Formats: sequence, structure tokens, C-alpha cells
Amino acid sequence: MIKKSQNTIRNKLPAVTAVALLLIIWQLICLLGLVPQYMLPSPVDVIKAFISDRELLFKNSLITLQEAFAGLALGVSIGFFAAVLMDRYEIFYKAFYPVMVITQTVPTVAIAPLLVLWFGYEMLPKIILIILSTFFPVAVGLLDGFRSADKDAIGLLRSMGASNSQIFRYIKFPSALPQLFSALRITVAYSIVGAVISEWLGGFGGLGVYMTRVKKAFAFDKMFAVIFLISAISLLLMALVNLAEKKFMPYRKLNKK
Repeated sequence: MIKKSQNTIRNKLPAVTAVALLLIIWQLICLLGLVPQYMLPSPVDVIKAFISDRELLFKNSLITLQEAFAGLALGVSIGFFAAVLMDRYEIFYKAFYPVMVITQTVPTVAIAPLLVLWFGYEMLPKIILIILSTFFPVAVGLLDGFRSADKDAIGLLRSMGASNSQIFRYIKFPSALPQLFSALRITVAYSIVGAVISEWLGGFGGLGVYMTRVKKAFAFDKMFAVIFLISAISLLLMALVNLAEKKFMPYRKLNKK
């Protein structure tokens, strides 16, 4: 246990040191007046702004998280079923995959205003935007995982009379788990960013709406506070995905040793 803790500290130390040095340099730049305070508030000012607005930030965070989780759940579900259908039916792959790729060439910032115009300022357009941002990595990652499954193992199960559902359950899905968790690490970050972007263009609450208000007030310390909060939420969600991966794939950790 002690050795494991020491290895964890040793692995995290370079990143922690780099972040600490960056914050120290940032603080020194502000103290020396190299950059005007209204343009670049110091880390101390950002922390003070976060503390003073903590209740408002917490309230808006809950709204953004509701949108992100709803869109993420639907996006992952749609991506999963799309990958299953494309793997199972070649005609579906030929028809749907090009359309799916085309949807990713359109910037989400360009779609967001249209969604607001069509569906109003409530939660629905934000959820739709998050779905559009999250389903693609899941669909592509799972599809690659399904198609990279061991052909010999599939052939063996078929020779034993296994059905397509049994092959999927025992061969294809387990082989696609690494790609699934890699895609989830991307999509959880996309879900938060997508929610904030959609809130910029209209809404009654959320971190994006909060950012718009403090920007108009030229409160850059509060702007940096909410940016750091969004990054912290994204990192926390990615850490939860890592924990889930360790729980469902303990053998992968053993293979790395």
C-alpha cells in the first residue's frame, strides 16, 4: 500500500510541480505590474472572486451539470446503438457513417444559434448540442473496437454454434471496452464545453450564462474563476471515467505491469 502511494506521488509530482511554477510565475507577473490588473488578475484575485461568488457558481454549476449529464447519457446511448448497427449491418454502415462524419465537419458554434432559434432558451437545445458533440467519439471508438475483435475467437464461437448476440457479449464488446473508455474521457469533457457554449447564446442559468454576465461587467477575475471551475469539473469527470475503467477492466492494469 505504501509503495503504491509512493508510486502515485512520484507519477503526479512533475505535473503538480509544473502547475505550481506556472501559478507562481503568473502571480509574480501581476505583482510586478507587467500586465495591467484589469487584463490579467492574479491567482489570488481569482481565488477571492471564486470564494465571493461560490454560491452563485455552485447554483449555475448544477444547471450546467444537468444539461451535460442528460446530453451525455443520450449521446453515449445513440453512439453505442449506432456502432452496434454499423458493425452488424454493412448497409447501415455504408449509409450512416458518411452522414455521421459530415455532422462533425459543422462547427458546434455555428449550430448553437440555430438550435436556440428552433427550440428556445430552455434546456432542450443545449442537450441536443451536447448529443451532437458526444455521440461521434463513442460511435467511432466502439466501431473500431468491434471490428478489431479477435477473428479466430469469433470463428471458434461460430463453430460451436454461438449466436451473434453471444459473440457480441463474449468477444466483441469486451474487446471494445478500451476504445469505449477512451471515448468517454473525451465525451465527458465535450459535454461540459458543449453545455457552456450553448449557454453563451441564450439561457436562464448555467456557467455559460454566468460567464456572459461577468464578461459584460468586465469582471475578469470572476471570468477566470469560472474558467478554472469548468476545467476542474471536466478533470473530475475524467477521473471518474478512469475509476470506472479500473473497476470494469482490472486486467488491463495488470497487463501494464
